[in-house]
Amino acid sequence: MTNLKLPTLTQAEALLTEAAHLNPGPWVAHSRVTAQAAQLIAAEISTLDPQAAYILGYLHDIGRREGVYGMRHVIDGYHFLIAQGFDDAARISLSHSYPVPNAASGSADWDGTQEDFAFLQCYLDQTAYDDYDRLIQLCDTISLPSGCCLMEQRFVDVVLRYGFNEHTRAKWQAFIEIRQYFERMLGKSIYSLLPGVIENIYKS
Repeated sequence: MTNLKLPTLTQAEALLTEAAHLNPGPWVAHSRVTAQAAQLIAAEISTLDPQAAYILGYLHDIGRREGVYGMRHVIDGYHFLIAQGFDDAARISLSHSYPVPNAASGSADWDGTQEDFAFLQCYLDQTAYDDYDRLIQLCDTISLPSGCCLMEQRFVDVVLRYGFNEHTRAKWQAFIEIRQYFERMLGKSIYSLLPGVIENIYKS
């Protein structure tokens, strides 16, 4: 595996299992689907490590271990993973929700402290996204708890839960551009790599 500061797969599984006990919910299955999608796409790209991609996807929402919150989960996950020494997983906890690097562009309202909001914006301002950031941003938005899905299905899923805001259109466009970026690298549709997409189209 790469020299990224990440837990082992066994450690990551233990962290998610603990988090699922602390705050059960569909976010746990969503995390597993995100990890699977990230691994499958990374396996087709020579510059990415599939196991690292899996672990990053697996833990991207780990901040939800702290309870039922909105965008606060990104900062909770960051602090939790930094304390464990997993700096690169902590980075993804912050970046995965922000294809547009604006702390105000979260899908849900900010429910953390103003100090944390300022820290998040400073972090985003100073971070140049790499392909792991982009990959988890992509896979987060093609993953339902029931499996991989069309990006547009996930757009609707999120908007039905949290509503539109002034940043929604820009975020959608950013996600589409990320998908196109990876599809140019792959030379094919991302959906050709992912199981369950067709089945999820027809689920009510």
